[in-house]
Amino acid sequence: MYTSNSIKNLSKIKTPTFYFSTGILLSCAFFCVHVGFGQSTDIFRIEYLNIPENDTGIKTQRYKALFNFPIKLNEKKDYLITGLEYNRFDVGYSREFPFDKSDLIRFHVVDMNVGFITKWNENWNLVTVITPRFASNFTDGIMSDDFFFNATATLWKENSKADKPFRIVLGLSYNSTTGLPIPLPLVSYYRRFHPKWSFTLGIPRSNFKYHFAKKHTLETTLLLDGYFINVQDDILLPDGELGSKISLSALVGAIGYQYNLSKRMAIFALVGRSIEQEGKLRNDKRGDVFLLNDEANLYIRTGFKIGIF
Repeated sequence: MYTSNSIKNLSKIKTPTFYFSTGILLSCAFFCVHVGFGQSTDIFRIEYLNIPENDTGIKTQRYKALFNFPIKLNEKKDYLITGLEYNRFDVGYSREFPFDKSDLIRFHVVDMNVGFITKWNENWNLVTVITPRFASNFTDGIMSDDFFFNATATLWKENSKADKPFRIVLGLSYNSTTGLPIPLPLVSYYRRFHPKWSFTLGIPRSNFKYHFAKKHTLETTLLLDGYFINVQDDILLPDGELGSKISLSALVGAIGYQYNLSKRMAIFALVGRSIEQEGKLRNDKRGDVFLLNDEANLYIRTGFKIGIF
């Protein structure tokens, strides 16, 4: 999801308008995307993302597999959650860069989820998750800089038997890739306000769904996607800077279809376009050193999931 721009385009990142439209909103992607079971409510998911080549000559594919295994601990319905998520990114380039791009072709992100769910009180459940992560191109095995740490704590309230079913998730998320040393808020609110209509408001995803049949759902969605990955062999840039990390944050608008195989099992597809995005190389202190992408791309995602909602 990168595009090839000259180093002088890096000045675009520093304009007040660009900070207002993307710097605040899209930074949420770095702590909300892939933070573990606290945000991903799937027990099992396989997914394929295709971002076709645009005018800048870059194409990206992502392959995802996720598995979370709940273990019932007692009659109070406390659960231990263990899980694993793997993402592989394959990037193709048809344009040249002013540096060697051979280490920017394939990336891997591996998350190990360990969580605990308990009854907080009569109305609320407490969900806590820690997520050690390895994110790298792994050209030289595993290094200490490949390791990141995420943690999430949320309160979850749900009433699926109400006349208008709802679900509220309120919490905090700490993600070492944000560069901020404090937990950040995590909020999601779902309501089925009509037998055929529902909505979800939150980060990293909000949607509006039309359930036109028991097994068929249409939706419009606004979502955040992105990553922050270590580059093991620093990229030497023409101005002498070193690119040690690569990051992407994207705000995507899409329409989707879901076929419900059962109450918890479904196949799905999304087709949309990024509204705003930033793809950058960063130095070892996470400062911006090269702008790779700030232009829109198509966004096509499909997969199979088994969820708890």
